Amino acid sequence: MTIVKTPQKHYPKAEITRRVMALGIDFLGAWLVSSLLGSNDLGIQFAQIFVFILTWLVLRVLIVYNNQGQSLGRWAVNLKVLEVDNGQIVSRIPEVQALLQREGIICFGCLLGSIFLRNIIANPTAILLVLPLAIDCGAALSDTQMRQAFHDRYARTVIVSSRRGYSLDLKIRRLVEKVQRNVRR
Repeated sequence: MTIVKTPQKHYPKAEITRRVMALGIDFLGAWLVSSLLGSNDLGIQFAQIFVFILTWLVLRVLIVYNNQGQSLGRWAVNLKVLEVDNGQIVSRIPEVQALLQREGIICFGCLLGSIFLRNIIANPTAILLVLPLAIDCGAALSDTQMRQAFHDRYARTVIVSSRRGYSLDLKIRRLVEKVQRNVRR
């Protein structure tokens, strides 16, 4: 009896710029929905925090679990989240528990980022609220092999390129190149 090793399927890792764009689109969606409940008072608005967390979980857990590993932002830039098992990428969507762990960490950083955006005018030191998000996502810059952020490592997930999506990043790049050519003429 011989053991046959099957070749590992190659998944192209997502570039950092595309990951940032996807996170930005999802953050903007959750932030806009939570801003509808806002008042003109400065400080922390607990209703907004609750709605932000609820919207984030819907966008980044429920939709991802039911949409082949893609949130709205990841669909827009052709990315998806997959499981990692023993250092190898497995071609399956993470379970809800892994998605909750992953998104709980990133949601905390994004929530602090939304509080920062709300209070930056009155308190410039609010920029320190962005540090947890920067540290979490900065881990992906140092990981050249898997490009995993801290929340990816904790939940044993990875973001990879996908063929399914809208290709918003490519469309924006083409539009910018076209505008640059027209300006040069």
